[in-house]
Amino acid sequence: MSTDSPRSGEEWTRAELLARVVTESQRHYADYSLFNQAMADRLHLHPTDMQCIALLDMEPGPVSTGDIARLTGLTSGSATRLVDRLAKAGIVERKADPLDRRRSLVSLNTEARERISTAWETPGRAFGAVLDSYSDAELAVIADYLHRAAEVGRAQAERLTSGG
Repeated sequence: MSTDSPRSGEEWTRAELLARVVTESQRHYADYSLFNQAMADRLHLHPTDMQCIALLDMEPGPVSTGDIARLTGLTSGSATRLVDRLAKAGIVERKADPLDRRRSLVSLNTEARERISTAWETPGRAFGAVLDSYSDAELAVIADYLHRAAEVGRAQAERLTSGG
């Protein structure tokens, strides 16, 4: 079954639609991985660095290295090395946790945030143009699907890493 079919949603059977969603999800993941690698290369970073930076950018405030390990799926040692690398590159800042002086909190520094924001301007407009073609109701469905799929992905990653 070709994913380039001009048929409208009403012309697909449910089985065809489900198969198309699975295929397009896999294609999206592969293509986004390529995009993430290209963006990382452009910024002279590792793709895991990009993942961490994106997650830090979404957090409302600084996070601990343990939080970074949890958010990225890295071990605590790998998360520490990641933060060390990002701190050495001047991308993140470490500050003492005011509630627990034994641990530090990590956040993106302003210059790195601006540099990454600038790199995202053109891709952001391109992705935004795709979203602009959908109605508010369609956007609500897309957002709901992405949210639910992310929850399932996190749960399945946890199951797999715990040996379940």
